[in-house]
Amino acid sequence: MIYFDLDYKITPPSPSFSYSISSNFLTSDNFLIKCVNCFHFCVKNCSLNPLCGKSMGDRLRSTTMEDLPTHLILEILTSGRLAVVDLISLELTSRTFRGTHGLFPKKFKSLVDYAAFQLCGLNPIYASLNCNAQKELLNRCSDNWKRLLRFLQAVEQSSDMVETSAGNMQIRSGRYHTLLINDSAAYSCGSSLCGVLGHGPETTQIVEFTRINFPVPVQVAQVSASHNHAAFVTGSGQVFTCGDNSSYCCGHTDTRRPIFRPRMVEALKNISVKQVAAGLSFTMFLTRKGHVFTCGTNGHGQLGHGDTMDRPTPTCIELLASIGSVVQINAGPTYALAVSDDGTLYSFGSGTNFCLGHGEQQNELQPRAIQSFRRKGINVARVSAGDEHVVALDSTGYVHTWGKGYCGALGHGDEIDKTTPSQLTSLKSQLAVQVCASKRKTFVLVDDGSVYGFGWMGFGSLGFLDRGASHKVLKPEILESLRSHHISQISTGLYHTVVVTNCGRVFGFGDNERAQLGHDAVRRCLEPTEMFMVKS
Repeated sequence: MIYFDLDYKITPPSPSFSYSISSNFLTSDNFLIKCVNCFHFCVKNCSLNPLCGKSMGDRLRSTTMEDLPTHLILEILTSGRLAVVDLISLELTSRTFRGTHGLFPKKFKSLVDYAAFQLCGLNPIYASLNCNAQKELLNRCSDNWKRLLRFLQAVEQSSDMVETSAGNMQIRSGRYHTLLINDSAAYSCGSSLCGVLGHGPETTQIVEFTRINFPVPVQVAQVSASHNHAAFVTGSGQVFTCGDNSSYCCGHTDTRRPIFRPRMVEALKNISVKQVAAGLSFTMFLTRKGHVFTCGTNGHGQLGHGDTMDRPTPTCIELLASIGSVVQINAGPTYALAVSDDGTLYSFGSGTNFCLGHGEQQNELQPRAIQSFRRKGINVARVSAGDEHVVALDSTGYVHTWGKGYCGALGHGDEIDKTTPSQLTSLKSQLAVQVCASKRKTFVLVDDGSVYGFGWMGFGSLGFLDRGASHKVLKPEILESLRSHHISQISTGLYHTVVVTNCGRVFGFGDNERAQLGHDAVRRCLEPTEMFMVKS
């Protein structure tokens, strides 16, 4: 016999075995045993199980999964370790999970359905909604709790790592380069003269995804790419940066030369960070406590401190810290965005092109809430800052755009600027899970893995095979070139775009003049082309 650990791993017998998922059920003396011959389960010393008799033989008598207590099954399902696809697999393969076991039989179709309901209730995005918004979201998910949970998980992963069958991954596009995280390792490809690739001063171009070496062993958890610098967050909350630091955007006081290899930001050494966002010449850092730090150039107030003084090292934005917890940050060229845990979107920095969403083009030296969302009772879940426009995803899966409408980047069927957020009515029937903006183009990823694009084709970076290199797409259209793939994440740079599929494959299209698509076969890829990693 071998022991079945409820951390979902089969582990060899060990005298020191100890795991507790329910204080009255599993201890070092109460554990499940799985027979290698019949693959059934039994429970030793469990007062809740009728099979526990007086003799050891009775205690080890084999039983099936169906005989496990309902509360234990629910503990497993709601542990937070299972993705929606795992829950569905259990529901499809075992009648134990398909049944309701007498729990709310009229409201929930199965234990998995009930578990999905419980997990949705614990999700911060769903919990921040009022009752009417929660009902609307459930209705948009066809009254299916599993689909609603999938939506919530996909939205959270859109600004973080995405789970694929090849491991956890994240993709980010810079000006002429691309950064990738795969299995906690960071890779880069493309070109740069200022060290943004992270491979040393002798490397100015890499034609394949090549692993970046850090000064100490780290597990990379999040990355952000900008024009000339990059930032990395490790699993332990440390921050490393590389690239052009002449504006202090890398968080180091030495501005004499570029940082060619990732260097730890000493000012944040004792602060645990979970997210970074790199702007043109400044950087934002989001801590695990929900506080935002910024450093770099501050000519437009993009650092959020109420002045225009540059900051050579990361400094906390006191106004945001006093308001509450921030859950997502994003940086435009000279402006910044922050989403709070109650769904309020704050903007600050340059007001050019109406990117701040306040109906005017004046600069904001400190965070200011976008009132149009608050007046309409709309909770923002995620936001993406483009060069001249902004796209936001609200907590019920609707998309909103504002800023410069040139080339149709706002998706409203024209090229008219929007001074405040305006909902994309053409996508109302779709449940969006990620939004992505760059130079005059926008992408929207929906919950079935399809991608919609609109704006300027820009060297083929919009992904439509039947359009010219400078064509304008004024309204959202589905990318037929990606139809055969289920897309999990998308990122777009200046003139190139990259996606990650649910199978862990990476595809890129658009400009490849500087190998930013991970190969040197052609200078422009109109059709999505797979990108590969050099594992050594």
